[in-house]
Amino acid sequence: MQAIDIKLLRDFRRLWLQAVAIALVLACGVAILLTSVGMYKALSETRTAYYERNRFADIFAQTRRAPLSLLAEIARIDGVISVETRITGAATLDIPGRTRTAVGKVLSYPEDSDPLLNLPSLVKGRFPDPISTKEIVVNEPFAIANGFKLGDSFSANLRGQKRTLTIVGTALSPEFVYTIGPGALMPDNEAFGIIWMPERAAAAAYDMTGAFNDVSIAVASGMTTAPVIDALDTLLEPFGGLGAYDRTTQQSDAFLDAEIKQLKGMAAILPPIFFLISGFLVSMVMSRIIMLERSEIGLLKAIGYSNIEICLHYLMLAALIAVVGVGVGWVAGTMLARTMAWQYAQFFDFPFLIFRVSYWVYAASGLAALLTTSLGATQAALKAARLAPAIAMQPPAPPRFKRSFIDDAMAHMRLSQSTVMILRSLLRWPLRSFLTSLGLALAVASVVSSTFINDALTEIVDMAFYQTNRQDAMLLFADDLPEAVLEDVRHLPGVLQAESQQFHAAILRNGHLTKRVAVESRRPGNDLSRVLDADGNPLDVPANGVVLSKRLATHLDVRPGENVDIEFLTGRRETFSVTVTALVEQHFGLGAYMNLEYLNALFRQAPRVSTVNITLDTDQSDALHAAVKNTPHIAGIVEMNENRRSFENTIEENIVVMNTIYIVVAVLITIGVTYNAARIQLSERARELASLRILGFGRGEVSYILVGEMMLIALVAQPFGWLIGAGIAQLMTSAFTSDLYAIPLVLEPSTFALASLVVLGAALASVMIVRRRLDRLDLVSVMKTRE
Repeated sequence: MQAIDIKLLRDFRRLWLQAVAIALVLACGVAILLTSVGMYKALSETRTAYYERNRFADIFAQTRRAPLSLLAEIARIDGVISVETRITGAATLDIPGRTRTAVGKVLSYPEDSDPLLNLPSLVKGRFPDPISTKEIVVNEPFAIANGFKLGDSFSANLRGQKRTLTIVGTALSPEFVYTIGPGALMPDNEAFGIIWMPERAAAAAYDMTGAFNDVSIAVASGMTTAPVIDALDTLLEPFGGLGAYDRTTQQSDAFLDAEIKQLKGMAAILPPIFFLISGFLVSMVMSRIIMLERSEIGLLKAIGYSNIEICLHYLMLAALIAVVGVGVGWVAGTMLARTMAWQYAQFFDFPFLIFRVSYWVYAASGLAALLTTSLGATQAALKAARLAPAIAMQPPAPPRFKRSFIDDAMAHMRLSQSTVMILRSLLRWPLRSFLTSLGLALAVASVVSSTFINDALTEIVDMAFYQTNRQDAMLLFADDLPEAVLEDVRHLPGVLQAESQQFHAAILRNGHLTKRVAVESRRPGNDLSRVLDADGNPLDVPANGVVLSKRLATHLDVRPGENVDIEFLTGRRETFSVTVTALVEQHFGLGAYMNLEYLNALFRQAPRVSTVNITLDTDQSDALHAAVKNTPHIAGIVEMNENRRSFENTIEENIVVMNTIYIVVAVLITIGVTYNAARIQLSERARELASLRILGFGRGEVSYILVGEMMLIALVAQPFGWLIGAGIAQLMTSAFTSDLYAIPLVLEPSTFALASLVVLGAALASVMIVRRRLDRLDLVSVMKTRE
């Protein structure tokens, strides 16, 4: 081993604390890259494998009642390779020991063989006997949430017929990776379940003998779905078809796809920030090392080492830091990615998980870390290589300072000598001060950009559950009923207030732009389910137009005053050209709202009801649920308080984990920047600070210079960090927005305060660690150094 190599290892050992501080910041970038890509790849590959193994369909459609003879015509559509028809229906469930009403989605299971498409994976037990009218299979999460075991039974109201059903198996299905009940915003496995029932029993329960009301299609590889959807809609239209759609709008896959896109966006936004900070820290440390080692560089050149060897020596020192950071990042990232991937797999109800972070991800993260640190050290290494031996052996020329108006201003303010020294140091090295402040600003930004989600979700909850949906519960009907049913609802136990609402599946068109949505209609003055304008005030939809959410209007490229074509997929399936009267902000879904009387006039029908919103006397809640379980036409009840509680609990679990991670990351960034900057300050000003001690300054006064300078830089960094964090938050809201939901940009003062407290606290702790070295300064030795 050559002398220069021994020097490399000794330098690394001597600087191990600074190296570790930088390596930990670098490790954060590597770990987040591995975690986000690992989760993204795990979910994506698991989804692909699951869909292939269980033959998840490409196209879905529902109809009111179509004859089985239509199956042959559907199969002859160009591009169709497989067709599965079945019977579906809603059921209210009476579960023993449970007061609340549960809702079930019934799916028929073929008699002669397994389904051709959307094959359920059996978890426990067996599939039901084809001739049985009582045996069923339920989805595994529903069974777990309600404590069901094989052989347990519960009652179900199937279109007015109450039956006792016995569980003989549990299963998972690619259709229900993310299972949301009707009217719900989040999964509630206790209140909503999937029920597979023998085809013969389902046909008898829903009057579908010789018919079907649900069809799934698999298309040939490489075939576009649009022509198949058009042909399928044509065939189903005479039988009450509700419009075919592909996977992109299938509810479960749409939620899963949105989550995968978020992870992909996180991998693109966050890791580069940590790599940039690491590069800056390496550059800062290497520049100072080379300045302190000028004589050593001169000696190395004098005994024959070339410029290239000198340059590589310092690049290798940076590479050693990168190796430590990459190693820590690989270990932490792999563990974190595996843990979070399993959590996602359980959240999304996968029967298995494929976790495999490709070698290229490790290689890319390692290469990015090495490249970042190398670029950070390049300028300093080249400067060392260019030093001539004779010049390197001499102390560097002291910087030339000129008195400016700032010095006069400080004199006029009669600042203490220590304060003047702090300000002069910052002003005479503005670039270094700015870069240090920028590093701390990025630490602030990481907290702001992660914790703003808390405020955003608070607004979402307030908007969704307190401003727009103010009802205690929603009663769902299997079919639209005359509005006179409101009187019957008002006589149910505990009902204090009842208001009608209609939902109609429709396709909105503006030229070539289309979007499938549910058009909501309600009467003017409704108080329980409301539409709010841009200022948060209740908006009565005009009697001759449609109100669209802003995201839907953006999709359709339509503005207020312009017309949009609405093709209704219910009733007579007519198309109307309707004026867009206003746009509203909406966080969940893509809303389209019409006046109920105007809609009934377009349909040329008497007023009808799809849903009734109610307020309740909570003391009679049990009696209401008992009545609902025995009311034939009610397909289910959605309790908004339970819905909100489920939403908040699910979000809270994820937010606590994510906030903890990003606060730890911010602390590591702060320690890396502050500790290294303070160590460099101490090495540069050791002689100066020792001189002050000899002149009679106390330890507190001398410490104030070191601590005060770093904390002033940290304070200056705060507003920059707030701005950068707000910018990153804006990017995140754009990246995470989908048809399913939108995250509003909400930045409260408490978010900025938390970020500043975390960073300032970590900065103070870091600089105090360095300050302890002042107490151990050997004044005689320091005064003998050339600096």
